[in-house]
Amino acid sequence: MASVILTLVGPDRPGMVNFVAAQVAAQGGSWLQSRMSHLAGHFAGIVLVSVPEAAIEALTASLSGGAGLAVTVHRSEAPALASDAPLLTLELVCQDRPGIVRDISDVLSAQAVNIEELTTDLLSGSFSGESLFRATIRLRLPETGTADGLREALERLSHDLMVDLRLNEEGAG
Repeated sequence: MASVILTLVGPDRPGMVNFVAAQVAAQGGSWLQSRMSHLAGHFAGIVLVSVPEAAIEALTASLSGGAGLAVTVHRSEAPALASDAPLLTLELVCQDRPGIVRDISDVLSAQAVNIEELTTDLLSGSFSGESLFRATIRLRLPETGTADGLREALERLSHDLMVDLRLNEEGAG
């Protein structure tokens, strides 16, 4: 069996996840991990599957032909084992401005933090109606890092940045 990461983008409609799952199963594949979303009217997904080597081409063709999905295939080694470092969840809210993701990722990179998952969206401020940027980030600190040090570094970005950093109940992954 080959480990394959599929990226999928196409017009969204009900049943897209079911369609993808059916194609994977039809080729004798196993669904291992995924992230999927509705973005600006499109279905966007990343899926890690284990599939027989001989079925990769047929799987790709069935996904792109059946639902108009743009499919990219990346062969991968066996899934990596999770780190023993604690998994943290970082939640940030601030006024939206250009470059906020770059600024946040600069701080995380400088602290040698690994981003495991990043989810962002815009909200309307309850009193002002201004756009608020919200990010939820699952991350792992390096052995020498601390949650307090990371919080302080992030809060230096902006006076309006609210940071909530907590140890995720998942622990080590």
